[in-house]
Amino acid sequence: MRIVRFSYGDPESAAYAFGVLVTEPGASEPTSIAIIDGHPFGEISLKGVQVPLAGVRLLPPILPSKVVAIGKNYADHAREMGGEPPAEPVLFLKPSTSVIGPGATIAYPVLSQQVDYEGELAVVIGRMCREVPVERAADVVFGYTCANDVTARDLQRSDGQWSRAKGFDTFCPLGPWIETELDPGDLAISTRVNGVVKQEARTSLLLHGVAELIAFVSNVMTLLPGDVILTGTPAGVGPVVIGDEIKVTIEGIGTLTNTVVAR
Repeated sequence: MRIVRFSYGDPESAAYAFGVLVTEPGASEPTSIAIIDGHPFGEISLKGVQVPLAGVRLLPPILPSKVVAIGKNYADHAREMGGEPPAEPVLFLKPSTSVIGPGATIAYPVLSQQVDYEGELAVVIGRMCREVPVERAADVVFGYTCANDVTARDLQRSDGQWSRAKGFDTFCPLGPWIETELDPGDLAISTRVNGVVKQEARTSLLLHGVAELIAFVSNVMTLLPGDVILTGTPAGVGPVVIGDEIKVTIEGIGTLTNTVVAR
């Protein structure tokens, strides 16, 4: 099941809702959205109303209370950043105000001279949890989506910690939707900038897999429905400039597309 969050109707009085993507018989791609009554957590109830997919604006598929990100979780990326793979997951937070959706623009901050893309698999938490055992981690997962952990690399180097570099508004694109029926163990992930492949890997190369990350993070902090864990980026990160189009594609989910603009 693919869950979207979207707006529809006249721009001055637009309605906002969650929905389930619907693929009509014989169609290869979704054509409409079945509107969910309320939120998608727990048992999903549909309103019995559908709207054409072409007539809506897709929003971030979730608005998390927090985004917990994992640094250096692919060995090749850890080495390209000048270090060895860490023994334990490296945690940092991105503010909820950094979240944007598919098609939204990434604002290049005036404080930075080097902004990098980082394509990642994102885990969306489905229920409040803490101290989750590895063997029960799947029980608290709502689904998966694509993410771009946008980073002001020069500020990351100069600050010595990552909050400012990772925390600018628009620095956490998520989408285009949440896939609820997916095995994250071995998915192809790639990032393209202006059509050129820059990152290409598989999630089987994660140093710490999804279940281990959920257990690790939930032993530090309580996770709430809709919270997001970014699982880390593969090797190949690099800078973008104003006007660049970034596409993060994950097998079984889809493609998240955003363009860089001047702030």
